[in-house]
Amino acid sequence: MVESQLRPNEVTDVSLLAAMRTLPRERFVPQAFRGLAYMDEDIEVFPAKDGAPGRFLLSPMVQARLIQLAEIEPQDKVLDVGCATGYATAVLAQLAAQVVGLEPEPALAKAAKANLADLKLANAEIVEGGLEDGWAKGALYDVIVLEGSVPQVPETLFEQLAEGGRLVAVMTQRPNMRQGKANLFVKVGGEASGAVHFDAGASPLPGFAPAPAFTF
Repeated sequence: MVESQLRPNEVTDVSLLAAMRTLPRERFVPQAFRGLAYMDEDIEVFPAKDGAPGRFLLSPMVQARLIQLAEIEPQDKVLDVGCATGYATAVLAQLAAQVVGLEPEPALAKAAKANLADLKLANAEIVEGGLEDGWAKGALYDVIVLEGSVPQVPETLFEQLAEGGRLVAVMTQRPNMRQGKANLFVKVGGEASGAVHFDAGASPLPGFAPAPAFTF
């Protein structure tokens, strides 16, 4: 994975490469998909339910490039939005001082907690709540990572960024799209501004579609 997917796609952060080389990705996917754990595709970890999209782990290449884009420092506090079974949370825990994984689906949150406990990652925790609301109890964060595509980033998440904080997300033109652009937002002077960095595909995260507006 590291040599064939990450390095050829401009992933050069030594600490990130080491984390993804050593972390057993197969333990974060359903038993039936463990043989596919290292392929360069999103992997479904929870089916679509009650109108909400299915939940996926990002492909290794997109995951690595997003994390690298955030330029995580050892002293940083990170919010991992849509952590699913906890794979990215576990990667981030090897780069940052503290990581909070946010997950709305109880079954996924339970699995993520078990995975982090088994790996003895004491600097990471899993909390349950709506993704679009972030996790105000743990704010402020130096970095926020969105684990899927979204049509917009709610102001609530920007408010939970510390001054100088970074937020990375795959942004799409419409809800429930997969193909989009990886954006980096940086908060300066209390305002977050963003820029596009690369094309990226990511499965949609639930809860981020804008509310329907009344039109004539």
